[in-house]
Amino acid sequence: MTTKLKVGILGGTGMVGQRFISLLENHPWFEVTTIAASSRSAGKKYEEAVGSRWKMDTPMPEAVKNITVMDVNEVEKVASQVDFVFSAVDMSKEEIKDIEEAYAKAETPVVSNNSAHRWTPDVPMVVPEINPEHMKVIDFQKKRLGTQKGFVAVKPNCSIQSYAPVLTAWREYEPYEVVATTYQAISGAGKTFKDWPEMEGNIIPYIGGEEEKSEKEPLRIWGEVKDGVIVPAESPAITCQCIRVPVLNGHTAAVFVKFKKVPTKEQLIEKLREFRGLPQELELPSAPKQFIQYLEEDNRPQVAEDVDYEKGMGISVGRLREDAIYDWKFVGLSHNTVRGAAGGAILCAELLKAQGYIG
Repeated sequence: MTTKLKVGILGGTGMVGQRFISLLENHPWFEVTTIAASSRSAGKKYEEAVGSRWKMDTPMPEAVKNITVMDVNEVEKVASQVDFVFSAVDMSKEEIKDIEEAYAKAETPVVSNNSAHRWTPDVPMVVPEINPEHMKVIDFQKKRLGTQKGFVAVKPNCSIQSYAPVLTAWREYEPYEVVATTYQAISGAGKTFKDWPEMEGNIIPYIGGEEEKSEKEPLRIWGEVKDGVIVPAESPAITCQCIRVPVLNGHTAAVFVKFKKVPTKEQLIEKLREFRGLPQELELPSAPKQFIQYLEEDNRPQVAEDVDYEKGMGISVGRLREDAIYDWKFVGLSHNTVRGAAGGAILCAELLKAQGYIG
């Protein structure tokens, strides 16, 4: 039996850190051996450090309960115990940049859920089915950092998962103008209804920084590696509104698209159902077998029915229809803390292992 890689979770006591720990239970390649968090939690057993703040709907895995939490700022000490780390730390953007780069310089690969390095030119920001080739920029990053093994790789914002894969499946028809409104779950803010009772029966039409991420990050994903950096694509033009809604898990998007080569509905649905990427070809452990499903019913996708499609790693699409102003419109749904956060980062790590960057 192959020895599993030793994994550390930076920021392991928060909601995304908990999701990492939950998803990695019984993972065939990776084993959580180290958990690091703030100095407040350091020195405590993980079960004690989390206390009543366990937010997953499955029990805390027995294997992590008695792990002694380390101080995330003791970089060398944490790095010496792991093969790589997932980062879900809750700090300022500059602090996150600094600590993730410090781990990389300690020869520890960092796969981050955070946004701090998403626009660092030589840091790949990857949805494994869309732009796995961007991982090759790591070689240039290592030269800048002066490392042999250490680097930072990131996954993109959770909200774009509900529409960027769909637009990717349709790239040959050249979408050039996109209007998207996302209806985002409260877990995207690290909250439950217990933490945030004022969200019950409420909508908040503002999520700080989210609209800019939703408009710009897809262009970086569709970009290309040139001279050791990622150069973003120039189209399509995307404009977005992001709204917080009273849903625990699941980001929904209502999207309008103009195409240079206008396809039929049948062609669009066929492209969604056929869409596969490198994770499917490699049969990576967390890869959904069917990445995008198209639902024919008028009232789908629904969070209650579809958010856990392919264990939360798939994308659900429905209500594809012609529009009076744009060419086509649709509704997309993705699980924001699985595909959009921890699960997407785990799939990135699996891809990095398959490509030889982690080992």
